[in-house]
Amino acid sequence: MVSAGAAKADTPVWHRAPCIVLVGMMGAGKTTVGRELARRLHRRFVDSDHEICARTGVSVPVIFDVEGEAGFRRRESQVIDDLTQEADLVLATGGGVVLAEENRAVLHSRCMVIYLDVPPAVLWERTRHDRNRPLLQVDDPRGRIEALYRERDPLYREVAHVVVPGGRGSAKSMLRKIEKALEHACEN
Repeated sequence: MVSAGAAKADTPVWHRAPCIVLVGMMGAGKTTVGRELARRLHRRFVDSDHEICARTGVSVPVIFDVEGEAGFRRRESQVIDDLTQEADLVLATGGGVVLAEENRAVLHSRCMVIYLDVPPAVLWERTRHDRNRPLLQVDDPRGRIEALYRERDPLYREVAHVVVPGGRGSAKSMLRKIEKALEHACEN
């Protein structure tokens, strides 16, 4: 990756963003798409949930069990603050990262933020068999996804520089949508 000061004139502006962040609901494809985006841009990829697990030595469900959601969110805020200070990074965040106002401010001010907006029905299809989602370990997980989407969608939109609708396409098709949306956003 060429640094912003030495970038070629034909390099798209968004390629020079120091940090590119993907936000959205669980199951939106942030990790899958983020890995591919990082590969294309020759950047380091980090999933914030995986980074929390690496730092603590335990899984997200264990953190939720021991420290509750509030403890997990404190850890998440610290990881977000640390990682968004890095250059040449593509960061996939956990779905609840936008709940903390401080996270929204840090993400929006330091990074190019992309919201992967995937409908709740598709999110349900993608996550319904995943037992590593603490917030879905309830009697009505589909209803929980719908409620979380209603709560979080305005916050994702608030923090995002670009909103990319998602759904049933492949990671590569989502990546093309992201690139097109970013080019359009940088033209305006």
